[in-house]
Amino acid sequence: MVGNLKHRILITGASGFVGSALLRLLEREHSSCEVFAFGHGEGQRNAIDLLDRDAVDTAVREVQPTSLIHLAAVAAPSDARNAPRHAWNVNFTGTMNLAESVMRHAAKARFVYIGSSEAYGASFASVAGPVTETVPLQPMTVYGATKAAADLMIGQMAYDGLRAVRFRPFNHTGPGQSDAYVVSAFARQIAEIVSGKSEPVIHVGNLEAERDFLDVRDVVRAYASAALLELDAGPDHVYNIASGQPRRIQHILDMLIAQSGMDIEVRADPAKFRPNDIPVMCGDAAKARDRLNWRPLVPFEQTIADVFGYWHRAM
Repeated sequence: MVGNLKHRILITGASGFVGSALLRLLEREHSSCEVFAFGHGEGQRNAIDLLDRDAVDTAVREVQPTSLIHLAAVAAPSDARNAPRHAWNVNFTGTMNLAESVMRHAAKARFVYIGSSEAYGASFASVAGPVTETVPLQPMTVYGATKAAADLMIGQMAYDGLRAVRFRPFNHTGPGQSDAYVVSAFARQIAEIVSGKSEPVIHVGNLEAERDFLDVRDVVRAYASAALLELDAGPDHVYNIASGQPRRIQHILDMLIAQSGMDIEVRADPAKFRPNDIPVMCGDAAKARDRLNWRPLVPFEQTIADVFGYWHRAM
């Protein structure tokens, strides 16, 4: 509880992959909370345009949240690269509108900002081992730059009184994720092969890169904790959400092919190689373990099986 008030959690981006997982978690484990889900008008969810300052003001003023979890974003790096101005508008200006509205109309609310490990960018190459929250933000992609800028902005606003908690999650996946992301993209192609819809050939990008992967069900536990725990919020509350274990993309592909039980040819597709690709990205989540009592619980093998199962059932 916050004071004598019931938890009132406003979630932006609630109709997305991560937002949907967060809603399921809150309904399953925190049913006493009152949740206000703002997404894209799907089902009973409300639509909200983060660039419409009056609409954002109205939503925050009417809900009077005790916590706000800001997930809404142009989240796929490829989408940000293809439409950079739109990504900046949504990821930076939209975040500013929301944070300013919270400071005006719900000053005691905790503002949980969901950033990205991509904000670290070039710092990954200059740090030996997993990065901590203290390394410089040196984004190399449009997406990473928009998230880094909003992260710094929310950190500054915390000095002005915004009760901010900032997260920098590393790669996460799970059943239901769009095939715009690598694990889901592999799983969908393999599921199509298994179902006989495609020839036994998978087209891939860079398999040598190493990434720190998490299950989305673990990630949203951190977000829920930040919204519900009695903790001070402020400039120092910035947390990596990471496993600390980099995994080679080749290894993940091998795991998914093993799920199929088939012989599948792997072909490199130059169109799938990302510019400014970082060889190894890995994070240190000791701060989240110490302060939020968070650690990943879902075995990666289970995550892979669930992602493949999701696409196999969808065929």
